[in-house]
Amino acid sequence: MSDSNSRLSHVNAAGEANMVDVSAKEVTARRAVAEATVHMQAATLQAIEDNAVAKGEVLAIARVAGIQAAKRCADLIPLCHPLPLSKVEISFTPVDAQSLRIEAECRVTGQTGVEMEALTAASVAALTIYDMCKAIDKGMTVDGLGLVTKSGGKSGDWQRGASS
Repeated sequence: MSDSNSRLSHVNAAGEANMVDVSAKEVTARRAVAEATVHMQAATLQAIEDNAVAKGEVLAIARVAGIQAAKRCADLIPLCHPLPLSKVEISFTPVDAQSLRIEAECRVTGQTGVEMEALTAASVAALTIYDMCKAIDKGMTVDGLGLVTKSGGKSGDWQRGASS
C-alpha cells in the first residue's frame, strides 16, 4: 500500500478530524451492497414470515427504516457527505430456520461512494427487526455487518473475498 493510500483521509495534517474535500473528484455512478444477519428463535422467524408479530409487518417496517437510514446517513456519521441517493433497496432472505440475512443496496451518481449508506441501511433494518420482535425474543443477535461489494469511483470495483 502506498503512503498516500495508508494515510487517514478524515484527518488533516494537524491531526484534526475533517471532512474530505471531494470537489475535484470525478462524478461517476457508484454502487454499494452491505449485509447483516439477525439470529433469533425459530418461532420468531416464523412469526415474522407469517406476519403474526403484534407490532405489525416487521419486514415492511424494517425495509422503510433501512431506506430512511441510508437517506439520513450524513446526520448519523459526522464526516459523511450528504448524498442524493438514486436508489436504496433492502431485501431479506432466510438463511436457515433461525437466521435472516438483510442486504442493502445503495446507488448514487456523485463524487463519493455509498458504502456508509449501505452499511447504515443494513444495520438499521436489523435493529428495527430487533425492536419489533424484542417482546417475543430478547435473545436475538445481529452479526455479519459488512460491505459485500462496491463499484465506481477512483478505487474502482471491490468485492469481499475477491483477490486484490
